[in-house]
Amino acid sequence: MRLTEITYDTAPPVDGYGPGFFRIGGEVVEGSVLLLPTERFAWDGLNDRDTILSRASLLDVLFIGTGPEITQIPKALRDALDEAEIGVELMATPTACRTYNVLLSEGRRIGAALIPV
Repeated sequence: MRLTEITYDTAPPVDGYGPGFFRIGGEVVEGSVLLLPTERFAWDGLNDRDTILSRASLLDVLFIGTGPEITQIPKALRDALDEAEIGVELMATPTACRTYNVLLSEGRRIGAALIPV
């Protein structure tokens, strides 16, 4: 078996998460967070589409971690993301974190909007 060390050139990965927090690049961040290939922002949750849309040009795909289980997002958010031509994948937050890390290591133009578990 060949092991390859993963490197993150553009942004730090999600190292861990727990009730109400994330560990990103070794730093603990409380509450919901928006991760982009080059930056990290506080995010006010599913009704905060402006924080995402103001940075839409940085993204091709956005993973939305909806907490411990998959839930629907507000129609207004879905429509706004579709209009901005951002691909959206809904998933539970743990799955969104793992998927974000894998694609980030590949240098993709992806983001993650994460609600804590």
